[in-house]
Amino acid sequence: MKSERITSIDVAKEAGVSQSAVSRVFSEGGSASASTVRKVHEAADKLGYRPNVLARSLITGKSRIIGVIVAYLENQFYPQALEKLSHKLQEQGYHVLVFLASNSKSEVDDVVREILDYQVDGIIVASVSLSSSLSEQCQRAGVPIVMFNRIDDSPYGHSVTSDNYKGGYEIADYLVRCGHERISYIAGWEGASTQRDRESGFLAGLKAHGKALYSRAIGNYNNHEAAQATRELFSQSQRPDALFVCNDHMAFAAMDVIRFEFHLKIPNDVSIIGYDDAPPSSWPSYSLTTMRQPTNKMVEACVSNIIARIEGKENVKNSYVIESPFIVRTSTKLPPQT
Repeated sequence: MKSERITSIDVAKEAGVSQSAVSRVFSEGGSASASTVRKVHEAADKLGYRPNVLARSLITGKSRIIGVIVAYLENQFYPQALEKLSHKLQEQGYHVLVFLASNSKSEVDDVVREILDYQVDGIIVASVSLSSSLSEQCQRAGVPIVMFNRIDDSPYGHSVTSDNYKGGYEIADYLVRCGHERISYIAGWEGASTQRDRESGFLAGLKAHGKALYSRAIGNYNNHEAAQATRELFSQSQRPDALFVCNDHMAFAAMDVIRFEFHLKIPNDVSIIGYDDAPPSSWPSYSLTTMRQPTNKMVEACVSNIIARIEGKENVKNSYVIESPFIVRTSTKLPPQT
């Protein structure tokens, strides 16, 4: 037999107070005496009452919910970032509604439309892109959007990224200083700003030393495709002696193929560098040299930005570009001492 839902009227009767007193106790900023608060909470606990947050949002116009769209959860950088985003938003009194999507802008747009039906206060888009028309639609609806680890080219979006161009440049500089001559690259998904900027910086860094890219393949931020890209590069008669992989998730696949299929030694035969500093990068089985994305700083900037815009603050920065530290481990040779 289905039990009836406990209401604020039931709590008021049990506590011996008015329904408006119950409402004040469970409303943010509501005023009630310590005695009333105690009696209401005791009654609510006894009856199993919980306030209807969604119903309250219809009255206040604020749901205190942030929609987060994310892809690539198999890449351990994103579950870690998602956990930190959730904790930081909860500290600020917001709850997170997570939606999964793919690279397809049409699918992301469909997900955003669905999120808007939940009356969210803001949207964080991590690792995917959305159309400029939908960005404009969200702007008109008064729902701010922040791109996390992507750059939004529309005039309405805000973004938080690491300095991907500078990171790519520093990686090229390091590999050249290590004495490598046949330096290759495995690209991510070519529709992503992270891929575009990392490769642009990498090529510029090689050019600054009078070097050109030796070979290139596409891994699409996918483990299996990265493994196939590695086979393509290392099946050549003269193999690369250094490899920059656009993110750590693909670099792990590349390292496994290089060691277990081609039986080469890392870094004696080939140096490998990734990007992100995902948790497995520090494991002894990989010990991957990588460009660390400063997740804590990126999350802090993202949450500060979206809350400031929800609260209607002026002069909020459109974009945050945060420098990344270069983490040297044993997957690369060391530059000669000068």
